[in-house]
Amino acid sequence: MSDRRIKLLLIDQDPIFRLGLRVALEAIPSLEVTGVIETDTAALQILAEIAQEDPNQVNLVVLEFGNGRSTTSQQLGLQFCRQLRALYPNLPILLLSSIQQQGLLLAAKSVGINGYCPKGTPLPELVAAMQEVADGGDYWFQDTQPITTPNSPLPSRDAINRVSTHSPLPLFRLRNNLRLSGIAHIEATLAAVTAQLQVPGLPVLDRAILAGQRRELLAARWLLNRLLVSSQEKQSDIPVADEPPITPSLSSAIQQRQMSPLLSPGTLQSALFASCVTKLQFPLQNVTNIPLEIDIFREDKKRELLYLILQKLAGQLDELRTSQIEINELYEVRLRLLRELWQAAITDFFGKFSRIKVGNQNIEILNYLLPSIEVVQRDILNKIPLVCELYSYLLFQTELNIDNTSYPVVSAEAKSQALMILENLLIQVANGVVQPLLNSLADVEEIKQNFYGRQLISTREIERFRNDLSWKYRLRNYINEPKAVFESRYELFVIAPRGIAITSVYAPRNQELVKFSNIPLVVTLVLEFSDAIAPRLKSLLAFVGSGIVFILTQIIGRGLGLIGRGILQGIGSASLIEKNFRRNSDRSK
Repeated sequence: MSDRRIKLLLIDQDPIFRLGLRVALEAIPSLEVTGVIETDTAALQILAEIAQEDPNQVNLVVLEFGNGRSTTSQQLGLQFCRQLRALYPNLPILLLSSIQQQGLLLAAKSVGINGYCPKGTPLPELVAAMQEVADGGDYWFQDTQPITTPNSPLPSRDAINRVSTHSPLPLFRLRNNLRLSGIAHIEATLAAVTAQLQVPGLPVLDRAILAGQRRELLAARWLLNRLLVSSQEKQSDIPVADEPPITPSLSSAIQQRQMSPLLSPGTLQSALFASCVTKLQFPLQNVTNIPLEIDIFREDKKRELLYLILQKLAGQLDELRTSQIEINELYEVRLRLLRELWQAAITDFFGKFSRIKVGNQNIEILNYLLPSIEVVQRDILNKIPLVCELYSYLLFQTELNIDNTSYPVVSAEAKSQALMILENLLIQVANGVVQPLLNSLADVEEIKQNFYGRQLISTREIERFRNDLSWKYRLRNYINEPKAVFESRYELFVIAPRGIAITSVYAPRNQELVKFSNIPLVVTLVLEFSDAIAPRLKSLLAFVGSGIVFILTQIIGRGLGLIGRGILQGIGSASLIEKNFRRNSDRSK
């Protein structure tokens, strides 16, 4: 064991556990607790300050995945560890957690965590684990089952397949050895990827990447068995490796990949969602002049909600692929899809059985929020544009027809347009999640403390914010929406580097235009009248203005100039006469 003093940073949300562990560790001479932190954000801030002052102040991070129980906290914990490893690649990390799921531990190891001990580990063993990890080694608690990783020893060739006792030719023996070696490596990697996919609450980006890796590994295994077996060997009685029968869907996917250069739908979705996850790291402040329901949330809650909706959307797309829905059915079910997406997001975000105290009652939040579905669908969900185009692009690889242009599926332009539609979908569904909360439980103290930003936590600011939203609905329904329809465009909220911004895309909306009545119809008529009369009025005003300028400058101006000139000349002449008269008078004297 090294004699180097361990300087550790402890990150855990449980204040009692933090206090107890700190007291226990401070009694050990070889350990120094340099900081005890509750949140991941505070940890990043402190580590950044330490990196500028003295990087040697911390040589070990001991952390827990959030509260260690909820899938959301586990998901955020994995994300934090990945971020920590990217920022500080040489900083050892020990997971001290109550989790014991094998898949989650494997995921923790894959993101760069160096060791794991369950909470309740005897102190001597915990200190030994800290020393091992701080010295650059790995330590994984012995009572857990072995974890299979891509670096694990490959299984024996006999365990994978037993070849017939025929006397094969040297060429066959070489090919078979290559095939078995490759399959062994593929099987080990496939087992690790499959285990990671079973982690509950896996982030959308990780799930998409792992699912793509798994598909590629299955395809590689199938191709390896086919390519390294010659036609002569196929006709012989020598059996090939016992492999699971390839499913029709995988067979068709491989055939489609060989026939078409397009990406598979899963790969297309993975790439798009990965870009969206990257943009979700940007600031989420609303930089438009249009208030959004999610503006009342703290930024971390906004990001958590948008991540959750993206995850639910990924699951919904997987279900649609399994159901083998037809492309012409998307328009019929689009409203139901949005409704189900909203219900799944609001249930998981607030908790299926979460309760809060309102007055003297202890109520379930969802009992107040879920009945608002009709209002949310009328005000928000039904107005989300280009939903069918996005689903069709992700499920069936159809071209995107946006801005009066058809974009090929694999083009960068199609991905950019689809990303804008996806971001707007996430933001609008998030608005739908927050709307019933503002309508029913806006001023509940527990809600304010857990979700709201500090600038919108007082009752007055909340009421002012709700009034702004009410005016937004009025202006949108009576003015902005008719104007957008008349101008054949959709407004999309997107995530820009500076925050949530707004953009617009062209879309034909003639069918909506003919259905207008009352105030929206009057607005479009006013716009049409303005377009019809404005050019002529401008021409008339320009002509009249030119005439007035001509009269003022050429006639009145010149006349005034001549008069002024005459006056000045007269004054000059009188002065000259007076001077001559004085001169003559002096001479006569």
